[in-house]
Amino acid sequence: MSNFIIGTCGHIDHGKTALIKALNGFEGDTTKEEQERGITIDLSFSNIAQGEQNIAFIDVPGHEKLVKNMIAGAFSFDCVLIVVSALEGIKPQTVEHLEILNLLGVKNAVLVVSKKDLVEDSELEKKLLEIEEFISRYDFDLKFSMGVSIYDEVSVEALKERLFTLDASTKVEENFFRYYVDRVFSAKGAGTIVTGTVLGKPIEVNEKVFICDIQKESKIKNLQVHSVDAQTANISNRTAINLSGVDAKDIKRGFVISKKGYLRGFNSIDISFKALKDKFLHHNRQYSIYIGSRKIDAKVLLFNSEDSLEEGFASIKSEEDIFSIYNEKLIIRDGNFTVAGGVVLNPVSDPMKKSQKLHLLEALQKQDIPKAYSILLYAHKKGLGLISSAQRFALSHEEALHSAKELHESFVDEKELIIYPLATKDTIYANIKNIYTKNQYALLSNASIKLRLKWASSGFIELVLNELVDEEFLVKDGNLFKNANVKEDFKTSLEQVMLKRLEEEGISPTAPYNIYDDLDLDRKMGDEILKSLCSKKQVFRLQHNLFVHTNSLSKLVNDMKDIIKKDGYIDIANFKELYPLSRKYLITYLDYLDNFSEIKKDGNKRVFNTLN
Repeated sequence: MSNFIIGTCGHIDHGKTALIKALNGFEGDTTKEEQERGITIDLSFSNIAQGEQNIAFIDVPGHEKLVKNMIAGAFSFDCVLIVVSALEGIKPQTVEHLEILNLLGVKNAVLVVSKKDLVEDSELEKKLLEIEEFISRYDFDLKFSMGVSIYDEVSVEALKERLFTLDASTKVEENFFRYYVDRVFSAKGAGTIVTGTVLGKPIEVNEKVFICDIQKESKIKNLQVHSVDAQTANISNRTAINLSGVDAKDIKRGFVISKKGYLRGFNSIDISFKALKDKFLHHNRQYSIYIGSRKIDAKVLLFNSEDSLEEGFASIKSEEDIFSIYNEKLIIRDGNFTVAGGVVLNPVSDPMKKSQKLHLLEALQKQDIPKAYSILLYAHKKGLGLISSAQRFALSHEEALHSAKELHESFVDEKELIIYPLATKDTIYANIKNIYTKNQYALLSNASIKLRLKWASSGFIELVLNELVDEEFLVKDGNLFKNANVKEDFKTSLEQVMLKRLEEEGISPTAPYNIYDDLDLDRKMGDEILKSLCSKKQVFRLQHNLFVHTNSLSKLVNDMKDIIKKDGYIDIANFKELYPLSRKYLITYLDYLDNFSEIKKDGNKRVFNTLN
């Protein structure tokens, strides 16, 4: 089914809402306040359908004090229905709406000169030409223009038919679903319902979605597209989503719903901007930022000026996280005045020098993604996650991989989706070689090296390990790597090293994984060595992570029995006087005494069993 969204624009009382009602019978002004005042206060949504075609309407308020509501709807327009009264012509809010839509990048436009019944035909033709000429100053693709009266059914039907001839869909499929909430409410028997426009990718009933602003996952219980239950909601569908497991009071207009793992929020993003004619954006000043259906109060910091600019690059710094993507449009306002429009270039906050950031923004503005990758890679020497390309560059998984592979002097781990500067290989090389040089009995796997170099992917580590094998510095034994210069039996040598370590640590031994790390041992091999020592009864396992040298344990047990002989019992207090160990060790050793038939437990004490 063909879907696109037409939004209205125009001055108050020029007949936008009445025109929508004439087209589809929908009464947009439904609240008591709207009906009493005779104006549209908030957004209203409706549609018309013909065969496989569906046109959604977003009717916006025309009052100057309600521009923020207008912007909340305008971001999702595929086409704008410019409504101008035949009696009044272009008025201030018509102009501001056109400016905002231009800044948001809306191209497709239809002009309707309303209330044509109130002027002569000759005057109507004159008005049409005047308004068309005015609109031509903006960057719109005017599809057609015509005069309409809501009291002239023929003109209304003619408009409807011409709307169905439009091919106005502008939204492109991205590699993940996005959705700005513009309304939220709770319905009896259903629970939390949000409304908005589907962006990025379609969604289906029973899918899991992620509410970014509150970091909460939810399941879609039901979908409605224009008040009709649907299994799937497609791009540009005005859609109501029934969410499970989340309270309506926890969600607000402007919240972003997506899929888990695709969008990260940042309180600083970078943009390019262009101010309206005769207006400027000032450095280090607080503005209202409108992005999607959200309004954010934020500080704007210019890149190339400490005063003001008509156009350029800027950072937006907010106390709230912003969940945005590359090339997303936004509006910047100062009080009740629209100042500029912006394009999100860098939605991910990176620790970069200002000079680096400037080169990055220049590349992104030109949509030179390979160059942007190169700049980011230089700043992210320990790896740049390709999964972030969906947000950073609005690229699919395949496109991101293709761009990454075209880079020179880089390593792409396709499995873990990380790209590294090839020079970073030297860091991994030096780390591994240093381990085996310091400890000739080091015996590590790829996985155990990754525990030490958490930023390095398994694929990158494998590349270096294979190079060290080729250099005959290491020898591969199964999934383990050992020093090529050591010819003796590794396992026997390592058992003796481990046994000596445990003997030296006595009755307060280090946890096994820490010992493995100290001895540069793979964890699986370390477990096998401890198991062998236990089977030989050289080491005793008291708990999951507590292994004690048998000699140390025997001596301790004798000392504990001596305490009972002396005091008539042993408990934590008198045990600690002789052995000031941590409570964990004291309790474990007292519990171990229970294995001896000559000892019995008496409350929290251990005493000799007089029956023996």
